[in-house]
Amino acid sequence: MTKTMRILLASCGTLALASAATADTVRIGITQNNVGIDSYQTTYERAFIAAAEANPDVEVIVLDAGGDVARQISQLQDLIQQQVDAIIIWPTDGQALVPAVRNAHRAEIPVVVTNSNIAEAGMEFIAAFSGPNNVQQGIYSAEMMCDALDGEGQIVQITGMPGYTTAIERQQGFDDRLAEMCPGVTQLDIQPGDWNRERAQRTMETFLTRFDQIDGVYSGDDNMGVGALNAALAAGRAEGMVFIGATNFAVGYDAMARGEYWGSVYQSPVDDAEAALQTALDVLAGEDVPKLNYFDTPKITQDNMEEFDRPVF
Repeated sequence: MTKTMRILLASCGTLALASAATADTVRIGITQNNVGIDSYQTTYERAFIAAAEANPDVEVIVLDAGGDVARQISQLQDLIQQQVDAIIIWPTDGQALVPAVRNAHRAEIPVVVTNSNIAEAGMEFIAAFSGPNNVQQGIYSAEMMCDALDGEGQIVQITGMPGYTTAIERQQGFDDRLAEMCPGVTQLDIQPGDWNRERAQRTMETFLTRFDQIDGVYSGDDNMGVGALNAALAAGRAEGMVFIGATNFAVGYDAMARGEYWGSVYQSPVDDAEAALQTALDVLAGEDVPKLNYFDTPKITQDNMEEFDRPVF
């Protein structure tokens, strides 16, 4: 799917830039990971388009890789050949895309990585990363798990897609902080849920068959966390089990309100999309943009959830 629109460069906010915008139009291409995989990415795309439509002096090309690395590499090459002014990429695979990002860099096209970062080998070729600090999110989840279990218990972990940078970073943050803060909590096993609720439910069903005692479940996002919760409910074993996730989906928020889900990390796809677009505009304006441009993602639990709006995805 390709969409083209024009957005206002003056949103970068400087007088010099606003003056330049009256004479120049910039073209920004975005290639997303897989819009159809979950409601977060669908909401992200709508928010990105809405932000672009509010700015009529920049042309934007919106592409979806459909989770296909080869397709995303081809999309990057096409954007380079079109000589767009900047590229935003939500990587399908942070490692495999490094050569294509390097090609954009060699073509002097700034690349902004959004949501999930590229592999370390590609960092020198990007202008900035815009998104959540996924290592910190894993740390937050470990701290909530440790608090909920009072430092003792046996847990299982369901990760995102293997090899995907967000999945790796959230697991790294969780594992390191849990070991540091809560040596009395044992991880019985770690298996992927592929960011998919049904897959996570099947993974949890296997855990329930293998382990007689499970005190807590950490999932890399709430979509998978609710899948694990559903498996435990179906088995009659959810009572007293602590469920903690990240990226607070509406289903996680609702389960929290029912008292079935302990906590998560709040993250807005609208903030995510708007931050990526603004970061690209700031880079094109020559502003001093941090290489790792994180937005805030606070802890959300049953105790403070009234401070947050119910997610729209």
